Amino acid sequence: MAFAQGAGVNVPAQSLLLRGHGRRVRRSGFLVAVLAFTITAVPLPVSAARVVAGPGGPIYEAIVLDADTGQVLRQLNPDAVTYPASLTKMMTLYLTFEALNKGGLKLDQNLPVSVAAAAHAPSRLGLQPGEAVTVRDLILAIVTKSANDAAAVLAEGMGGGSEAAFAELMNQKAAQLGMTRTHYANASGLPDPEQLTTARDVARLALALYRDFPREYRYFAVTKFDFNGEIVNGHDHMLGWYPGADGIKTGYTEASGFNLATSAVQNGHRLIGVILGGRTVHSRDESMAQMLDLGFGDIARQPSVLVAQNQTAPTAVPAVATAAPPAAQPAAVPQPSFAAVAMTSMAPPASQPVSDEPPARSAPATVAAVASAALAHLAPVSKAEAAPATPDPHEGWAIQFGAYRGEPAAERVEHEIAELPFAKGKQSQILAPAGRERLYRARLIYFTEPAARAACGELHRQHIGCSVMPAAVKVASR
Repeated sequence: MAFAQGAGVNVPAQSLLLRGHGRRVRRSGFLVAVLAFTITAVPLPVSAARVVAGPGGPIYEAIVLDADTGQVLRQLNPDAVTYPASLTKMMTLYLTFEALNKGGLKLDQNLPVSVAAAAHAPSRLGLQPGEAVTVRDLILAIVTKSANDAAAVLAEGMGGGSEAAFAELMNQKAAQLGMTRTHYANASGLPDPEQLTTARDVARLALALYRDFPREYRYFAVTKFDFNGEIVNGHDHMLGWYPGADGIKTGYTEASGFNLATSAVQNGHRLIGVILGGRTVHSRDESMAQMLDLGFGDIARQPSVLVAQNQTAPTAVPAVATAAPPAAQPAAVPQPSFAAVAMTSMAPPASQPVSDEPPARSAPATVAAVASAALAHLAPVSKAEAAPATPDPHEGWAIQFGAYRGEPAAERVEHEIAELPFAKGKQSQILAPAGRERLYRARLIYFTEPAARAACGELHRQHIGCSVMPAAVKVASR
């Protein structure tokens, strides 16, 4: 299959030669017209859609878009109907966040666990009938463990005691968001022939979560939490591995394959990627990383018109409006084709066993790069939230990144940490020497104490020195 840059009309192609990992394979598939456009498309209504199977498993589909503009950068089969699996919970959380903002729910509100909710198949938190759980813990159980019982409790809490009634609310919201090929039958994503979606619709939902709930969006970056004295770990390996990744959700059923929605920020640009139908955890994660790398490369090079790389147009393409040829550009650095990226995730399980370990990636070269990965749970905030504001009185804590004999060295570290996506809304500072000590300290301030200690703990696990202390006010002269 060809993974073309931009988006447009899907044109059948009899066969396409793919090159990837030193081998040649033939796959029937689609070429995608190469003009870029926004995420909007006009697909068939979901009632007319049928699930499409791929060779040897679920169909593979993928899409990458610019979160600031909604522009699709790359895509492959983005409108093929398939099963969302636990990506369904993104909509469950959208409605939860909406209820929190409208006053229908409170984070410390306890919701009862019904017999039906407790009986949900794994993955689950192990909730018992008659137990009461806070909305906050239910949210955290979903973003980390993808707990089906937690999703059912939230659904019953908002659906008048009925998960089926909540599913109707999910479908109403999907229609409002323009998710025209999505239909929900439950709140968890457990197998159901009527639980349907596409990569484009999932990307649209991921974008809506980020734009509509910038504060609550940070939950998707949580990698573990304490539930009744036990640590519940997450399994989204992109967090803490891919630079700038800060959410959002994984999913798997036998019928869907390994699904993933990821959002990442690099150099001030946010991308959202979706892969549906991956063959293994490892290959899916590696494909997502390569896909985001290509997307960030597109953004860095981007004039207004994107042209597919190393793709040959089919002989018959419907007429489309074309832009004037762009001015000559310097030769681009060769990159892997999207066909090769797709083949990475479509590798059969026999050749690559399922593994819970993320694929190897070169170590980040700077403190900023490592810290960006280590502090994935400190998600970026929206542009509105990033504007300077009077700090919260509880955010009187700082993370210190080192002490230096010269102010220039401290300034270099300060500049690095100030450019990190998670540093938006925070303030970097250099603490001036005090008394006989002639050391300059680089800090990031305006954290709550728990957030600062959690962040510094993650840095320590990445072998980066830091310490937590009350924020200081004495800064070095400039």
